[in-house]
Amino acid sequence: MTLTKTQIITWLEQSAQVLDENKAYLTELDSPIGDADHGTNIARGFKTMIEKLPTVADKDIGAIFKLMAMTLMSAVGGASGLLYGNFFMKAAAAANGKVELTPTDVVAVFTAGRDGIVQRGRAEFGDKTMIDAWTPALDALQRAVDAGQSLSDALHATATAAEAGMKATIPLQARKGRASYLGERSIGHQDPGATSTYLLLNELAKVVSTG
Repeated sequence: MTLTKTQIITWLEQSAQVLDENKAYLTELDSPIGDADHGTNIARGFKTMIEKLPTVADKDIGAIFKLMAMTLMSAVGGASGLLYGNFFMKAAAAANGKVELTPTDVVAVFTAGRDGIVQRGRAEFGDKTMIDAWTPALDALQRAVDAGQSLSDALHATATAAEAGMKATIPLQARKGRASYLGERSIGHQDPGATSTYLLLNELAKVVSTG
């Protein structure tokens, strides 16, 4: 079973819808520890990208991800645009020329994307950022692929691990970004970037499970 270009496009379209539906929630999470704009910004970025998607619908997955990256970097304000933009830019390089991704490819592409976030944000696991969702998610994905699980099951495990990582940010004290300025006052709040990461990965699992 592979992740097809059609599924990638469906994932991006449905993610745009889910992020729009959750933009108020994401902004609410961002309000006490950030700039209160994560939900609005990321929803706007995905909406803008979906409007441009027809221009690359006949291209490979790498080209689609590159458009995603450029759109997010230009259309989204704040750190989230740069972080997610770098995710898709590095993912694009790993998916260059491919019209479908094997499970091993999915691991490589998403790991390259996660490493792009680390490169841009200099965050590590435990810093109370989206990396706290990405890292356990990709660890779960690698384990599932190594165990020979179906792509659908592997992505379900990925989303489940991302959700756990997201919730695990609540008791953490932020060490990166604007939230770090709050010191101990950042404890008790769920990280909005980890939350949007979970929403994206959960949507991908849904797309693949429905074929």
